Amino acid sequence: MSIEPTAARATAAAALLARVERIPLTRYHLRVASILGVGTFFDSFDALILSVALTAVLTTLGAPLSVAGTLIAVGYVGQIAGAILFGVISERYGRKAAFVAASALFGLLALASAIAWNVESLMAFRLIQGIGLGAEVPVAATIFNEFVRARARGRIVLVYESLFVWGILGATLVGALFLSVFPPEDAWRWLFVISGVPVLTAVWAHFRLPESPRHLIHRGDLEAATEIVEAMEASARRGGRILEEPHKPADLRPEPPTRFGELLSRDYRGRTLALWCIWFTTFLPLGGFTSWMPTLLVRVGHLTPAVASLLTGGIVVGNLVALYVSASSLDKLGRRFWFAAGYGLALAGSIGGVLLGATGWVALFVCGALVLFGVNINAPLAYLYTAELYPTRMRAWATMVGSTMRNLASVIAPITIGLLLGAAAGVVWSFALTAAVLLIGLLVMLRFGIETKQRPLEELAK
Repeated sequence: MSIEPTAARATAAAALLARVERIPLTRYHLRVASILGVGTFFDSFDALILSVALTAVLTTLGAPLSVAGTLIAVGYVGQIAGAILFGVISERYGRKAAFVAASALFGLLALASAIAWNVESLMAFRLIQGIGLGAEVPVAATIFNEFVRARARGRIVLVYESLFVWGILGATLVGALFLSVFPPEDAWRWLFVISGVPVLTAVWAHFRLPESPRHLIHRGDLEAATEIVEAMEASARRGGRILEEPHKPADLRPEPPTRFGELLSRDYRGRTLALWCIWFTTFLPLGGFTSWMPTLLVRVGHLTPAVASLLTGGIVVGNLVALYVSASSLDKLGRRFWFAAGYGLALAGSIGGVLLGATGWVALFVCGALVLFGVNINAPLAYLYTAELYPTRMRAWATMVGSTMRNLASVIAPITIGLLLGAAAGVVWSFALTAAVLLIGLLVMLRFGIETKQRPLEELAK
């Protein structure tokens, strides 16, 4: 619970925040990012592994194809519950505690999934695993945001978030390798064993991950926060980095205890609803086309599975290029510009898919790639942007609840697009639905989006 500071402690807390804002990127930041990044990488790795090895899983467990959608969706249901549960834990007991617990739960249940004996047991393991999986990336994004100064926060955090896309690429490559080297009935089990790495990350984080200094300041533990800030400054000096004189400390108002309904209070309702719309309209196209693109290239484009997999891997590489281009100018051009660019690029692909009818694999590939390039700019940006728009007392909670829109979209998208594809001209209707969703997101961002570039978190929260 937040401890209301005296005037002297409030001044000391404000001075500490001013010191955080003068520290450039150091080895200390890289250590934090490396610990958190393992979780971010394996979040997407694990999510895609099931899709990559789905046929082998169903064959081994003697399950029909009809249960595939439920098997995939059950993990996202767990993620919705996990985001809410660990959102509370993160605000009550700290970011570090939430990250360690989520990583341990995620990793242990991945290992349990490797020994599943039937599809029912695998569903149960994936449901529980989703509770940890749904918390890991949002809480990691919150922690890293709170360590980085305003001047370069967009570029640094977005490059860190690119590990999520690397996880997708890793799952594609490692999955293909294991399925070609091991018998199918063994390959998927070994893939889940690899997904259990976050168990080790939890141990590593317990001993080496520092608590967010901003969270410590909010809780009134200025001594622990000072120790962390001094370690960050020492790391900068050892690296030969120049520490500027601290800016004039901001007016730090005492923060009340976290009130979880405050997201929809008068002060934050507009931000919250706009962000939920951005999350949903970004991840519905992302979830749909990520799940169905390889199948579309085979069924509609009449390509072989090997060629379809290769082209899908090419799209992931393109996603990384688009993400790094946006990160390089995010702190100059701003969040609103790149959200609009991401929506615009994805919208162009969707409209192209409608007009061209996605006839032939070339049109399908180009239009689908444009959709994925665009939404893969906006997806990591959503984590950064959400964490910027709320005060410390509710930053993790807001990011966690926002991410439930991602999970909801990830449940709805594959099912909806799958139903559309069963109809005549189903590909056209899929692109039309995507276009409508993206247009809504673009209009909401242009109307209600707040520019956050190079502004301290405490200033943005007011």
